[in-house]
Amino acid sequence: MGYVFDFHSTADYEKWFNRSTNLFASDLQNQLMIDLLKPHRNETVLGIGCGTGASLKPFLDIGLQTTAIDPSPYMLDMKRNTLGHRVDLHRGFAEDLPFEDNSFTYTCLINCLEFTENPEKAIEEACRTAKDKMYLGVFNKYAVKNMQRRVHGVFFSTFFNRARFFGIWELKRIIRQLLGNVPISWKTVCQFPSAAGRVSQRLEKSKLIQHCPMGEYMGIVVTLVPRFRTRPIPIKYKSKPTRGVLSGSFKRLNKDS
Repeated sequence: MGYVFDFHSTADYEKWFNRSTNLFASDLQNQLMIDLLKPHRNETVLGIGCGTGASLKPFLDIGLQTTAIDPSPYMLDMKRNTLGHRVDLHRGFAEDLPFEDNSFTYTCLINCLEFTENPEKAIEEACRTAKDKMYLGVFNKYAVKNMQRRVHGVFFSTFFNRARFFGIWELKRIIRQLLGNVPISWKTVCQFPSAAGRVSQRLEKSKLIQHCPMGEYMGIVVTLVPRFRTRPIPIKYKSKPTRGVLSGSFKRLNKDS
């Protein structure tokens, strides 16, 4: 089942998210998601987890039909407060999505994979319900900031204690094991401390800097390739008897010889 945010952890997450430095990071993460997915108006998207729901707002601004699912009723209430009734909200788990195959143009796991019990199954479900692309937004295990969070969790209790951090190579291996050699694109943001100054904030938006695998937050897009299963279909055909023709041919050959 993974970790389900209760009332207190939801309140802690909201306080952490609303810090000024984290709001700047959220803007970078949302822009990275849009740059990688390149969505268009009137397409459909499913947000799986997605925290406060702020990461879904860019989809609404573009004009996508947006659905969200979360196992925590408190997180759903937070999304409802943030987004109103513009999003179709459901309660459920990433490993068992209550939607048909290819139900959405895109599916997004944003800061959700870290808290699932079975990340492989969550990725598989996200790919099953998507038609075109699946997006992963995760905390990068190789970033200095996330290393500090893991060390901090040894001495203090935070919701990050429940998180499993991932790296780009680990996620690419999982995706290829599930889907084969599908196209994968990735970038990272939050390379520098958010309060470091305007110069670093400009550098954060550099396409070259975003290809560094050490950023705090990593966005990955998987372009889904259709798979076709084939099976032999028996053809019912009743052949006509050819015994006479063969015997006639045999006699004719004997006579000629």
